[in-house]
Amino acid sequence: MGFFRVGIFGFGGGPSSIPLVHKEVVEHYKWMSDEEFSDVLALGNAMPGPIATKMAGYIGYRVGGIFGMINAVFATTFPSVVAMIVMLMALNAYRDVSWVNGMSEAVVPVVGVLLAVLTWDFVKKSKSAFGWGKAIALILGSFVLLEMANVHPAILILGILLYALLLGGKRGAKT
Repeated sequence: MGFFRVGIFGFGGGPSSIPLVHKEVVEHYKWMSDEEFSDVLALGNAMPGPIATKMAGYIGYRVGGIFGMINAVFATTFPSVVAMIVMLMALNAYRDVSWVNGMSEAVVPVVGVLLAVLTWDFVKKSKSAFGWGKAIALILGSFVLLEMANVHPAILILGILLYALLLGGKRGAKT
């Protein structure tokens, strides 16, 4: 049921679905911890394809084996498929109406806020894993590499995972 809700309310694609997946998986059902969710998110971002579907497949498999994986992927994708067919029919019928265009544009700031809230949660978790100094250095370095040096996100994620593995954080330490 958790991934079905993600499929229904995750309007706008993967980035808008991530906070919903987090709420269901970590907060509601407690299938994994914040740290495990962060690892799954990083791994999912490093692989090609839709992030919500990859996360659903992995988490579903972890919780319920093959049947859990199939169930989670179906629950995540089915509402989107049905909604897409219905919405495309409606948008095609009313494509020249101004409020239809305004409605589509109004979703963008909502998704931005959802991502900002999730980002702040991850920044706080980075502080507990690495301390503020390393966390801010990683955040700024990531921004520079992504936006100015045009490094692919998968390469950046792999590099940060290697950094965390080799140099380690303070996982489990109390701050």
